[in-house]
Amino acid sequence: MTKSELAAKMGEAQAWLPGKKVKLDFGAEGAVMLDGVGNAVTEDNGDADTTIKVAWSDWQDMTEGKLDGMTAFMQGKLQVEGDMSNAMQLQGVLAKLKG
Repeated sequence: MTKSELAAKMGEAQAWLPGKKVKLDFGAEGAVMLDGVGNAVTEDNGDADTTIKVAWSDWQDMTEGKLDGMTAFMQGKLQVEGDMSNAMQLQGVLAKLKG
């Protein structure tokens, strides 16, 4: 799955937190903004309430169930900047992608 496909799939699943902006920062691969203010998912790299930094390969492993989000965080493969509670709520949102 490409980043654009991911953004489209997340948009279809309404994978955002109401009233919050959460950015998935994939470094050189770019970013995906889960905009719960505008109710949209974009490839915008703007300001967010919470930024989750993770390598694209590690993100792929997480979405495929090969890597647990908490394990990735503990191993330093996933970093959270801003409101940590938004990151915790995202687990439920990401479950929508597997459905």
